[in-house]
Amino acid sequence: MRIALGITYNGQAYQGWQSQPSGNTVQDHLEVALSRFAASPLSTICAGRTDAGVHGLMQVVHFDAPVERTEASWVRGTNTFLPKDIAVQWARSVPDAFHSRACATSRRYGYALLQSPVRPSVEHGRVGWVFQPLDLQAMERAVQYLLGEHDFSSFRAAGCQAKSPVKTLYAINIGRSAQRASASRDGVPSCYWRFDFQGSAFLHHMIRNIMGCLVVIGQGTKPPEWMQEVLDARSRETAAPTFSPDGLYFLGPQYDAHWGLPSEAISFDWFA
Repeated sequence: MRIALGITYNGQAYQGWQSQPSGNTVQDHLEVALSRFAASPLSTICAGRTDAGVHGLMQVVHFDAPVERTEASWVRGTNTFLPKDIAVQWARSVPDAFHSRACATSRRYGYALLQSPVRPSVEHGRVGWVFQPLDLQAMERAVQYLLGEHDFSSFRAAGCQAKSPVKTLYAINIGRSAQRASASRDGVPSCYWRFDFQGSAFLHHMIRNIMGCLVVIGQGTKPPEWMQEVLDARSRETAAPTFSPDGLYFLGPQYDAHWGLPSEAISFDWFA
């Protein structure tokens, strides 16, 4: 019996998703919990691997269960053995043809960014941070150059294992929250920004490298047209430094409706 799970996690304490010799990854902890609950070794395949410090609001995995359990039992039983910052949200029985990675039609990420003259405290590890104001119109112009199918080599980490740098970005949306109560100091307004990305798939560090370029453009250091130059160069050396993982959230994959899986992540509007 093949089972699909929806997983949420705070990535601050972990070395990313993918299993490592240290055993301190989200996948490692999940597989230990599943194996303890099933009383049998289990391995999982995920929809999209995340880096150290990156969070997941709807990671989807699948595995072949050696024992029969109800869907509710897979949720409650596995959560019993998981750390407090990792939780199974749902479980579904799926056909053997289902593959969490190969069957995904697209993937979605969100980035939460705090604009403030003072670094985050309560939000530490959960938001990126800039202390200079950002220009919304400049960033919206810049992302237009990235939409569609492109070679994203300029935004690819050196250690990326993807077979091809060619990916398709379907949408990038940028929003800004209302001004916070602690609104202004030194003339810099404090607010939250939200960046939403939807694409066929993403390269290692791709979104964090795009974010680095967007911040440079938003701060006025580079014009929006610079994004096209970076894209065309197909060289990581031309882009801005990789931005912080703190505010990056995997919002999950999307699947055809016939698989019968939940399509929405838990709320990503907490910062508004």
